[in-house]
Amino acid sequence: MEFKGVFTAIVTPFSNGSVDYEKLTELVKIQVDADIEGIVPVGTTGESPTLTVDEHLKIIETVIAAASEKCKIIAGTGANSTAEAVHLTKMAKSIGADATLQVTPYYNKPTQEGLYRHFSTVADECDMPVMLYNVPGRSGVAIAVETIERLSSNPNIVCVKEAGGSAERVSAIKNVCDITVLSGDDSLTLPMMALGANGVVSVASNIIPAEVKSIVDAWRSGNIDAALAIHNKYYRFFSDMFIETNPIPIKAAMAAKGLINEEYRLPICPMSSSNRETLLTTMKKLGI
Repeated sequence: MEFKGVFTAIVTPFSNGSVDYEKLTELVKIQVDADIEGIVPVGTTGESPTLTVDEHLKIIETVIAAASEKCKIIAGTGANSTAEAVHLTKMAKSIGADATLQVTPYYNKPTQEGLYRHFSTVADECDMPVMLYNVPGRSGVAIAVETIERLSSNPNIVCVKEAGGSAERVSAIKNVCDITVLSGDDSLTLPMMALGANGVVSVASNIIPAEVKSIVDAWRSGNIDAALAIHNKYYRFFSDMFIETNPIPIKAAMAAKGLINEEYRLPICPMSSSNRETLLTTMKKLGI
């Protein structure tokens, strides 16, 4: 499969403490109607750390069923245990996921050799397309460019979600291998695409999928001025998506628009009143 375009890192809606699978189905259909290229369930935005294994897999299954093969499903099945990552990935593959998002193992801070062996094991044992997820701010360790170069020789490791906050990483990666790179931050989508990225794994597209897609589509069609104009219009909203820990702002925004209940699982909790005011002011100015 090709990793090009917009892949929505979809939220996990809750209702009275439980996953709201009916609401999740509705959210997927919004994405499908916007012609999004793919959906990424149970990643960071999907609050995967506080889900049970059964919930994790049922969310993936629900998203696959709701999408009805109209877009690709990249299941978040990473873990800080290689054996657990392999198990989750095999299960996701068995229920029809198209690819897997593999986050850098967190907390145990493996060496670069450990990262190489971890990702290689998942790719080899599960035999499905792997999107590496570099997010050192959460995992505590970055995937070194040299490690990505080594991993790129594995035919199943085909993409990197680059969420380290630096567009320069795109150039560094592209300088040593031809693996596909996607931005992991909406505000860096255009800068990263200018340096060779193929799109974005988006948080903002949970609520404005058509607008995020229009940025990527305009750039890919060569309409740079249009892409820049849309990016500049929504830049403040993109920035506000990280005014507090993701997914707090996007869930608050979606709740304000009536798309979901604003409900989280501890230790994630509602945003401060001052930040909420900032976010809602931005949304009002943009007509979101």
